Amino acid sequence: MPDDQSPTGRHTQKGVVSPGSLNPNLRRIRKKPWRLEDYTSGIQKGDRVTLAKAITLIESTRREHQALAQQIIEACLPMSGQSVRIGITGTPGVGKSTFIEAFGLHVLKEGRKLAVLAVDPTSQVTQGSILGDKTRMEQLAHQENAFIRPSPAGESLGGVARKTREAIILCEAAGYDTILIETVGVGQSETAVHSMTDFFLLLLLPGAGDELQGIKRGIVEMADLAVVNKADGERLPLAKQAKQEYRNAMHLFPPKESEWVTRVEICSATTGMGIPEVWKDIQAYQEQTRTNGYFEHNRRAQARYWLHETINRELRQLFFNHETVRSQLEEVERQVMNGQQSSFHAAEALLQAFREQK
Repeated sequence: MPDDQSPTGRHTQKGVVSPGSLNPNLRRIRKKPWRLEDYTSGIQKGDRVTLAKAITLIESTRREHQALAQQIIEACLPMSGQSVRIGITGTPGVGKSTFIEAFGLHVLKEGRKLAVLAVDPTSQVTQGSILGDKTRMEQLAHQENAFIRPSPAGESLGGVARKTREAIILCEAAGYDTILIETVGVGQSETAVHSMTDFFLLLLLPGAGDELQGIKRGIVEMADLAVVNKADGERLPLAKQAKQEYRNAMHLFPPKESEWVTRVEICSATTGMGIPEVWKDIQAYQEQTRTNGYFEHNRRAQARYWLHETINRELRQLFFNHETVRSQLEEVERQVMNGQQSSFHAAEALLQAFREQK
């Protein structure tokens, strides 16, 4: 048998696939691992593949990925910040994806570069996520200056992906000057999205009344713009009526720190009616808040907020991964559930054990 062949007749020299390969002529090529410079240079050039790979690193739970991801974020931080960050929320069925596509196409016509960070619900049973935003925004997904990144919400607060804020930094470093963050619209996610955006847009359906009552007061208070979607056909008169009712309701809320008065518009994401007005409102908000200093003040406050959020998350992980806590937690939980000790006393005991262990 020749030296360069195996018993199966396949070459064994370096670069050839294993005997189990379906194609004996297909050579294995070992890819070099990407370095920090590969990511930062690709992102700075606006390469979407590199940007997507970097966001995947951010979302990874592997320790080595997390270390590299943090280096990428720090390297991109000086190149970030030059965008308007827009949070978009609304109840299921309001047409968020259709609106975002129509709005995004309009923004692109204005000469902007658009990134959409859409957070999909994660099943608490299967941990699966639909991640169908690229399918629902097919036209937008094919635009050269648009980047759509669906991310599973996981177990983070209210369905907001834990690493969305870091993804914003990378998108900005890649030259995207308009960032849209779509919430899953399930409650507290709006609070988290509001804490990482400059402008908060609330989508509504025609027919105020019960619809307005069903929306949490806090979400309405956060809104810088309320837009009644699906204002077309037979629903147009109803949408106009809803606009007036929402506008009247907005006067009941206290003034915003930004000094901006929440506006109400109507639109049809399917026909495009009202979409240009939404963009004009966002531009007017930027101009006013940059002039009065609130825009930068809000950005700084958000940075401080996420510093504290990150510390809280890391401390929580340290606590529950602590050897003593892990060894006692199950028994302590059993005693609490059986009423043998109070939740407060049990928590203090575990915290004391955590503090005392060196």
